[in-house]
Amino acid sequence: MSSGEGPSQWADPDLSGLRSPTLLHVRDTKAFKDAVAQTLAELARLGVTVRPGTVADTIERNISAVAARMGIQELSAWRYFDATRLASAIALQRQESMDRSTPQDAGHAPMPPVDNPELALLLAGFPDLLAENGGDLYAALVNVLVNAWLAGHIHGEDGCSGCDGSRGPAGHDWQARMNAITTLAPDITRWFDRDVWTTALQDCGYGVTRR
Repeated sequence: MSSGEGPSQWADPDLSGLRSPTLLHVRDTKAFKDAVAQTLAELARLGVTVRPGTVADTIERNISAVAARMGIQELSAWRYFDATRLASAIALQRQESMDRSTPQDAGHAPMPPVDNPELALLLAGFPDLLAENGGDLYAALVNVLVNAWLAGHIHGEDGCSGCDGSRGPAGHDWQARMNAITTLAPDITRWFDRDVWTTALQDCGYGVTRR
């Protein structure tokens, strides 16, 4: 399943998670299943955890891209596959992503303040959302993400000192919004405590376990 130098497609994996229904036949081959297993093993050796489906999607798209670029059949494109190179590229991409979001960036514009009460409010509401939705994780996440998007939009308009020039002529009184939250729930920032949040999640009757 490995060879010498091949197309640079393997050095720049696409991890967007998109999947084309026209490529389903690629997944039916033994070569594909072996490639996924080998790449996951290499990632584990590097200490990188990636969802198997994400790895499968990446390999599927790359095989198709290599075949199209070289004008060959997908079956022939496997000769250029190298699990070690692909795993290294994925690990590098993950590391670069982490480097762009360092702890030192927290609390600095355009990131929200580390003790932002609205963020704490969203954290506090998640366990209840999960319970109300009968454990529907998708529905609970969509609710939180939409509200986080809205909060970020408002923060960008009025509360972000590093976003001057990006807000419109009208906006929201961001500070008044924060004051209203802390007035209603003075201890709202306690939800930044991981133990407090985990206890609430367990109390709602649900949790996250790895299969």
